[in-house]
Amino acid sequence: MATVRAVCIIAALTIVTLALIPPQWVAMKLGWPVQRQFPLLWHKAASRLIGLRVHQHGQMASERPLLVTANHCSWLDIVVLGCTKPLSFIAKSEVAGWPIFGLFAKLQRTVFVNRQRRSDTGRVAQEVAKRMAQGDAMVLFAEGTSSNGNEVLPFRSALVGAVHHAMNVGDEEVAYVQPLSIAYTRLQGMPMGRFWRAHVAWYGDMELAGHLWSVIKEGGLDVDLTWGTPVPIEKATNRKRLTRDLEEQVRGMTIEALQGNLPKQQEQVQA
Repeated sequence: MATVRAVCIIAALTIVTLALIPPQWVAMKLGWPVQRQFPLLWHKAASRLIGLRVHQHGQMASERPLLVTANHCSWLDIVVLGCTKPLSFIAKSEVAGWPIFGLFAKLQRTVFVNRQRRSDTGRVAQEVAKRMAQGDAMVLFAEGTSSNGNEVLPFRSALVGAVHHAMNVGDEEVAYVQPLSIAYTRLQGMPMGRFWRAHVAWYGDMELAGHLWSVIKEGGLDVDLTWGTPVPIEKATNRKRLTRDLEEQVRGMTIEALQGNLPKQQEQVQA
């Protein structure tokens, strides 16, 4: 029965995808503002079909320019975040060449960075800053890779400097960076625990196709998003110190979520 369910989900996702790709491609080519909305619709449909229940604690800041710095557990993080608000991601350049997912990332208006070339960091920071100055909320998975979902890896400071560039590109004297914790907490309504979190986490040398099939086949996932307080960044702000502070906040929020200590009264459920 689970296999039939998974096949039906993939078929439905294919129909939704084929319906949204042409208008999104046209919107991007012509620069229409609606290009921010089509990916949101796709992620809402995908999250509902897969069986994701997204619980938000706090909310994304309304201030702009805005850079969101989050931990990273799985390819599912894109769907989880993408169904909450119109936003774009910063991803490693290899993603652009992935079958299907590379196309999705481009239609999401992702900014790609070649992490093997230090010289590429400056170019990407400028591009991210330009997008932020235009009002786009940009998401940076600040660990630089995905983890096993039970811990938060050290944050990298290079692209956090994009908030400084944003102040030079736009008219604003202050830009904002907001920490975000992503924690997968329940499977089929039961606490997931360290062992079962590997069912969701996608890291190391895991095969994408097999992992995707397993997640879609099982469904019934609860994920907690905890939004930290947006931090105003001025030109004199120390980038490395800021990165350490963001890392500590995300790690603390993630621990609270995994231990089930988040305040229920602040919870908002994404349908």
